Amino acid sequence: MKTALTISLLALATICTPAMAERADREKPVNIEADRVTVDDRNKVHIFEGNVVLTQGTLQIKGDKLVVTQGADGFQNGVATASAGNLASFRQKREGSGDYVDGEAERIEYDSRGEKAKLFKRAHVRSGGDEVRGAYIEYDSVSENYLVTNTPGSTANTGRVRATIQPKGDNKAAPAAQ
Repeated sequence: MKTALTISLLALATICTPAMAERADREKPVNIEADRVTVDDRNKVHIFEGNVVLTQGTLQIKGDKLVVTQGADGFQNGVATASAGNLASFRQKREGSGDYVDGEAERIEYDSRGEKAKLFKRAHVRSGGDEVRGAYIEYDSVSENYLVTNTPGSTANTGRVRATIQPKGDNKAAPAAQ
C-alpha cells in the first residue's frame, strides 16, 4: 500500500507541474487597494484590511486582510486571509502562454525570496484544466513543483487529496493504416 501511494504521488508530481509564473511580473510595481492600511515603518510591517486587492503585473491576490513584512534584505513576505467562511485567492499568468494559475484557501502565504506560495485550509489550485485540492498546498515556482497534503509540512499519508488531470495533446484518433 505504501509503495503504491509513493508511486502515485511521484506520478502526480510529474504530471501536475505547471509552467512558471510570468517572469516579467517581478519587475512591475506592487499596487494594493484596501479599505484601511496600518503602516509600521520601523518594523517594516504593512497591514491592509477590507476588500484587499494586490496586483503586480499579472499577479493578483485578494483577501479580507493582507499583512506584508519586509526583511533587511528587501524581500517581502505576505499573508492573505479571508473572513469566516470566505477564501483568499490568487491568480497569475503562466510564462509563455495565455493560461493562468488560480488558487484559493483560507490563508495564503507568499515568500518573495524563495518564490513559494503556501495555501492553508480548503486549498484549491487550478492550472489549465488540471486542479488539485487538499488541506495544504505548497507551490515552488522556481522548481515548478507542488506538494499537496492534508497536514502542512508532512509527507506522511495523513488523508486524501484530490487531483484532476486533463489529457494533454491532440485527442484525435490516428487514421487506420490501409
